[in-house]
Amino acid sequence: MNKAAYTTDVPEDRLTLLDGLSSRTGPVKVMLIGGTDSGKTTLLTFLANGLIERGLRVAVVDSDVGQKGILPPATVSLAFPDGPFSSPSELSGEAHYFIGTTSPGQYIGEMAVAVKRLSDIAAERADVVLIDTTGFVTGPGFDMKRLKAELVRPDVIVFLEREGELNDLKNALAPYGETVTLKVSSKAREHSREERREVRREKWKAYFAGSTLVEVDLTEITPGGTELFRGRPLIPEETELISAIFRWLVLAGWKGERYTVVKAESEGHSRQYSRAVLKAVDFDRLSNLLVGFIDGNGLCLGVGLLKWINFSEMRAHVLTPLPVEAVEKAVELRFGRVRVLETGEELGLLSRDEL
Repeated sequence: MNKAAYTTDVPEDRLTLLDGLSSRTGPVKVMLIGGTDSGKTTLLTFLANGLIERGLRVAVVDSDVGQKGILPPATVSLAFPDGPFSSPSELSGEAHYFIGTTSPGQYIGEMAVAVKRLSDIAAERADVVLIDTTGFVTGPGFDMKRLKAELVRPDVIVFLEREGELNDLKNALAPYGETVTLKVSSKAREHSREERREVRREKWKAYFAGSTLVEVDLTEITPGGTELFRGRPLIPEETELISAIFRWLVLAGWKGERYTVVKAESEGHSRQYSRAVLKAVDFDRLSNLLVGFIDGNGLCLGVGLLKWINFSEMRAHVLTPLPVEAVEKAVELRFGRVRVLETGEELGLLSRDEL
């Protein structure tokens, strides 16, 4: 199931845009911006195919982490189509940046850096770089779009809008690139939350098909994206004291700027505590947590699902489709903030400060 597919039955303004991009001297960076279900991916697919048919080299940067076309999900991905395609889901990514969630409101910095880094890589090989973005255009999404435009400095920023709803955003981004406004097509269809969830389910399932369990030595590969493992390990007396005070089973803990513990909580026992002094992570929140294998350049080799951590031996068991030789290239295992099963069922999102 895909929300967008290639079509040449488009409004006249799309053809005008295609002609204009074809006549520019590359590399030309084009950022597509619009609200949810405004047709950004459909437009990208149309432009990419039209440019390829005219003999231009095209790169696609897919940063719509909530409705990802290029696998894996919860990353920003770069692909170089070698011919016409009907949907971005047909493309294989050559580089990825790990975000770790399908709801990036708390990760606007990472989203901006990801688009900048992959756009720079793309511009080295492509005549036109097409950048798809999320439909998140208000609140933190407004700032995220501004940061992306400020870093990337796109040659053209295309806004898809219905009735001028993006005027404020357009004004904010105008200093960073030439703006073009297109009307949302009358054929654009809104998708329900259930439909979007089903699209994501299929993407997760497809990515994790054929996965195997690998053991990761956390003394060799640095755990990142979390306060866990930072500081010195707790001594037995500290573990016993925290366990006694809160009636927790403390499975692991560290002392840095504050105490951080992984715990299992007895039913019916809950006590308040100062988060400036103590951070407590429920052990079951780590189960099926998305993690990214990060290489020495900060890019994502692929993702996996955390199945178990042996804290005493510093070993993590991760389900991933990556081959062992790819896993061995990782220098960091970065913790995400979405929990999901390999069947595609999403178990929930974690807040950034939860880990």
